[in-house]
Amino acid sequence: MSRYQRKLKSQSPFQFTLATFLTDVQVSFRLHSRLWCVSCVGIKICLSTSYFIDTESRAIARYYAEKYKHQGTDLLGKTIEERGLVEQWLEVEAHSYNPPINDLAHEIVVGPLRGLTPDPKLIKENEEKLGKVLDIYEERLSKSKYLAGDFFSLADLSHLPMTQYLVGKMEKEYLIRDRKNVSAWWDDISSRPSWKKVVELWPGLY
Repeated sequence: MSRYQRKLKSQSPFQFTLATFLTDVQVSFRLHSRLWCVSCVGIKICLSTSYFIDTESRAIARYYAEKYKHQGTDLLGKTIEERGLVEQWLEVEAHSYNPPINDLAHEIVVGPLRGLTPDPKLIKENEEKLGKVLDIYEERLSKSKYLAGDFFSLADLSHLPMTQYLVGKMEKEYLIRDRKNVSAWWDDISSRPSWKKVVELWPGLY
């Protein structure tokens, strides 16, 4: 278990995934100010009928993707096969892609802010882990424009927050740029208006 795993539960990057999704499907929302308060469980998102705490934002995003699939961008896929691929790549992101990026973020950025010295061995190990995952992405993206096929989906969207952090404050952009297809994919998804709008909500974060 990462020494930062418990902290990640209260400072989840997936609040940004959810905010991007809501922007993509044109659902209005407002964000409460206690975004990074340590005592908070996560970000509180106020929709027209309910309040949600961001402990399971992937599940919430799936729910709203289904609810608003005829509004804005259809992020789940139109066929059973497409939906299956979306779910497959969401699982890859959650269990293979995100963990090494999380550990890199806390070794390189978050830890030093708390007075901790970065561990070069852990940084190297997690760069290597992430590189192996990105090699799989490179192969996949040589066959399709996006992860689940030739359509932008929730699987792609879920990669935005931590990849933005990777190429920004972590200064590990080479991991993306050294892979032609991954690099083109990243340029595509990170240039979407919905993501740009969300990044503007948190100036200086990335």
